[in-house]
Amino acid sequence: MSHPHSYEILLVPGFAEDASDAAEPGDPIRSAVVAATGETGASGYPRYSGEGIVADIDPATHTVEALLVDGAELDYGLSVRVKETNDGSGAGSSEAG
Repeated sequence: MSHPHSYEILLVPGFAEDASDAAEPGDPIRSAVVAATGETGASGYPRYSGEGIVADIDPATHTVEALLVDGAELDYGLSVRVKETNDGSGAGSSEAG
């Protein structure tokens, strides 16, 4: 399976158990472009890294399965959104909390 070379990670305020019922989160408080490292994370998904963010992302669903921000887990009250970058691998976006 071909995996995207990079994603844009957006950290946004807001949390919801069920994203379909969630209000639109606010503007991103941080963003970073993460590139494939060629490694597989502990979650079993491809690892991406860049700008202080390390993420294991499921390329089929664009779901973040693991995330470190500056070496720490994501703070409560923040959610992550993922967008593929324009590297020719298609477009997609997803939200995880």
